Amino acid sequence: MRAPTLGMILGLALTLAAAPALAGQSVTLRPDTTDADGVVTLGDVFEGAGAAANVAIAQRSGTMVVLDANAVQAAARRAGLDWANATGLRRIVVKAGEAATAAGPARGNVEVLTYARSLSTGEMVQPEDLVWAKVAAAPADAPRDADAVIGQSARRPLRQGAAVSLRDVAQPLVIKTGDVVTVSYEADGISLSIQGKALANGAIGDTLLVQNPTSKKTLQAVVTGPGLASIGPAADQARALGRSQIALR
Repeated sequence: MRAPTLGMILGLALTLAAAPALAGQSVTLRPDTTDADGVVTLGDVFEGAGAAANVAIAQRSGTMVVLDANAVQAAARRAGLDWANATGLRRIVVKAGEAATAAGPARGNVEVLTYARSLSTGEMVQPEDLVWAKVAAAPADAPRDADAVIGQSARRPLRQGAAVSLRDVAQPLVIKTGDVVTVSYEADGISLSIQGKALANGAIGDTLLVQNPTSKKTLQAVVTGPGLASIGPAADQARALGRSQIALR
């Protein structure tokens, strides 16, 4: 076999330089990244995605989803697309498009729960504080049942007439830092209780530290009511109750 000459090597180099690089189809990030059906695709994110436009890369369950830019870039590369990310973006926010909000039950002249009066932070929502009304657009997490927010406390000031969102409320605090707390234990016919000082705020189902004022030792207990906490089986039940309330939101 004849050894390659300098001319042959130069010719091969020129051929490779003239050939297109083995890179994917170049795409650019859309200035307004939205999706219409809750399934985020490459076509929702990039202009010029072509045949890869329908490749799904994420699910959107709320009004928006935040994607890792590096993960999106890798997904595009696997689909044969090349996104340079010249500006060094770290996150890509994809919002619900107009088609999604218009088609869903939370858009248009719909009836939702609204606040009958303005509430301050920490105020507990009472049945009379809620009224059904028709609005042009409702939050994605608008409750279908008033019971989901009655008895909850406002996370922030809430305006009269605003549509109710489950993110507006939280379990009310029944213990505050420094309160005297009765900690009880009941199991197998044994019943014990001690009093201590709460070292943190707590809602029902929260785990907090309670300090014995005499020994200064602390123990973890689960809040079961105003000024009450528990350890043992009753604590597990209270913790499960707190989690079920969170799951509703």
